[in-house]
Amino acid sequence: MRWEERNQKRMNYHSPVLLKETVDGLNIKKDGVYVDVTFGGGGHSKEILKRLGSDGKLYAFDQDEDAMKNALNDERFTLINENFRYITQFLKFYGIREIDGILADFGVSSHQFDKAERGFSTRFDANLDMRMSKKNSVSAYEIVNTYSYEALRKVFFEYGDLRNANALAKTIVEQREEMPIKTTEELKKVLQRFLPNFKERKILAQIYQAIRIEVNQEIQVIKEFLLQTSKLLNEGGRISVLSYHSLEDRLVKRFIREGQFEGEAEKDFYGNISVPFKKVGRLIVPSKEEIKKNNRARSAKLRIAERISH
Repeated sequence: MRWEERNQKRMNYHSPVLLKETVDGLNIKKDGVYVDVTFGGGGHSKEILKRLGSDGKLYAFDQDEDAMKNALNDERFTLINENFRYITQFLKFYGIREIDGILADFGVSSHQFDKAERGFSTRFDANLDMRMSKKNSVSAYEIVNTYSYEALRKVFFEYGDLRNANALAKTIVEQREEMPIKTTEELKKVLQRFLPNFKERKILAQIYQAIRIEVNQEIQVIKEFLLQTSKLLNEGGRISVLSYHSLEDRLVKRFIREGQFEGEAEKDFYGNISVPFKKVGRLIVPSKEEIKKNNRARSAKLRIAERISH
């Protein structure tokens, strides 16, 4: 396959959201060490490499085996097939203990939505899977067929913002007693009475989102990752983070503001909050033009922060 064809295939895999703004936010130094923790089709990584000099380094993470096909042929680049919750551990393996910037795009890639058998999309009938990595032993099937009523209710309420979480969980638990729910189409039929025609796609998307977040432990992964960034980044190093729903964005916003997710923020002797980051600029959202070109950009929010003295 020629380079042009491979490149076209990669671009079809993923259209990077807020590409310029996200990479601009890193304030890249030519000889710096950077990490793209959500490689996908490589769009953000390619832009970072364009701005690095010959002595710069870029490490990228992606737990999805499919993303490995998009690895970039550049001696400054290393792609690691792992979940970014293990960022410190794997950077140490490569002898890296301090870095100058981290880019994170928390969205599910277009490729994962468009590949029917992955079970991410409401458009296709597929086995209940939704795993971002096949190494994950828990799929959507286990969530739907083994979680207790209370656990399911919590998943739908907290991760899907579904007001009828109680009824959804009760219906699933009752139905699976007769026979397991194996596919996305079967799940849709079980919950059909909660899916009025004018809202079917929206409600289904919320249900799928809730299950997907639980399958991949997305909220816990983000928390673990963010807590590591303050130890990894050099003073003046930047973190540039794209979120797509309010749960993610609240975590990022609070972490930048307080350096933690729960409880009271630490204060110094004078009562000032002691935090590892200062925010850079305001919240950035895509333009109307970008949303027209890429509808999946519509809910994106970009926050940038800089590491202050250790």
